[in-house]
Amino acid sequence: MLDRHLRPLIDRTLAGVARLSARAGVKPDALTAAGLGLGLLAALSVAFGWFWPALLLFAASRLMDGLDGAVARLSPAGPLGGYLDIMADFAIYAALPLGFAAFDPESNALPAAFLLAAFFVNGASFLGFAVLAEKRGLESRANGEKAHYHATGLIEGSETIAFFLAVCLWPAGFAWLALLFALLVLATAAWRVRAAAVLFRDQEH
Repeated sequence: MLDRHLRPLIDRTLAGVARLSARAGVKPDALTAAGLGLGLLAALSVAFGWFWPALLLFAASRLMDGLDGAVARLSPAGPLGGYLDIMADFAIYAALPLGFAAFDPESNALPAAFLLAAFFVNGASFLGFAVLAEKRGLESRANGEKAHYHATGLIEGSETIAFFLAVCLWPAGFAWLALLFALLVLATAAWRVRAAAVLFRDQEH
């Protein structure tokens, strides 16, 4: 929901760093790999109860995630970079709930499982929408230039980042925040399925 409003600000903020990185020969895939590594370290830190390091590592990971796309847009790039980018995002967003479950299984295991299930359903709705849109030649720049069709929704990248930052700052609230966030994620998936039914059924006729 917030991505389309924050994206222009993020792009302007990262533009200078992206140009310097590109001139230095830094490849987008290397930034994606760095972001993945930092995100997984954040999840490991959560599992050990090191929440401030986890917060900083996660923030740095998301910075790499924004920077890899900014660098990629400065030079011709194939579809592999976009594929690796979304795979890294999914891996990080799967690892962090596991970290909270490992830290306090009694309180967090069930909410973490519910959140992961919601992420799974939402990911299917997102990627399925992108596949159908690609087959029909549809494009969207609502959230900036992407390697795939990016269907908008109530919960997107900005909200997910805000959620994980919040639970790193207030780990005792993970269980209730995870349950609430999972419901919002499922609402996003339901909205996207409805949007797909309307859009692609109209195209069939």
